[in-house]
Amino acid sequence: MASWTGTWRNQYGSIVVIEDDSGGVIRGRFRTALEDSSFFGQDIPIHGAAYGDVIGFTAAGNGTAGPAAVSYTGLLREGKLETLWHTVAGHALTGAAEGAPAEIREVGAWRAFGTSLDTFERIG
Repeated sequence: MASWTGTWRNQYGSIVVIEDDSGGVIRGRFRTALEDSSFFGQDIPIHGAAYGDVIGFTAAGNGTAGPAAVSYTGLLREGKLETLWHTVAGHALTGAAEGAPAEIREVGAWRAFGTSLDTFERIG
């Protein structure tokens, strides 16, 4: 692969911009399109590494309910970046009972982690 630099969009409209990939070190930014994400409306810096057709990068910042992080690992196939991602956030906005006002509460480890798949395509 010649370069990872450019703008990548996933199936939900979230954007990864890889601004630099020199020496296999990835630098750029991430912006989610998902309104229920703790990072919605923010450009979060990403840092990572790439070699050949594999890549990994992480973003961390202050989400709507406190600190949060997301890590992507991916594989380039047929011009698409197929990724597995993991999120972690130790707090969530939740109500004590149905109809109760929501508050930011610490969550257990079993609820703090999420995992899924995304496919990114280069758009620029």
